[in-house]
Amino acid sequence: MSSSADPHPQPTPASADELATELERVRADNRQLQQALASHAVVDQAIGVLTVLGQIPPCDGFTVLREVSQHTNIKLSQVAEEVLKHGQGAALPDVLIGKLRAALARRAAERPGL
Repeated sequence: MSSSADPHPQPTPASADELATELERVRADNRQLQQALASHAVVDQAIGVLTVLGQIPPCDGFTVLREVSQHTNIKLSQVAEEVLKHGQGAALPDVLIGKLRAALARRAAERPGL
């Protein structure tokens, strides 16, 4: 008994509207990925600044950024940008100074002898 169903059906051609919608979705995804990459680079650079200025190991740098972000309700990427600017000579915003010092002190206390 033979079946009339095509084992390899051909895809239906997409309409111009469907293609335009898909293209916009792909472009939005691309923009989002580019922003994520840029944000990741800033976070990595801020970790380097904290490593030098705070005299902490790199593995603690992200922890410090995360703690400051959580305690100030400021996005981690924004905290990282401010730390990076500070590493280039700018003053830290008042809201970050105390929280950053406290987070660095906690890391130092947890790693005596470093």
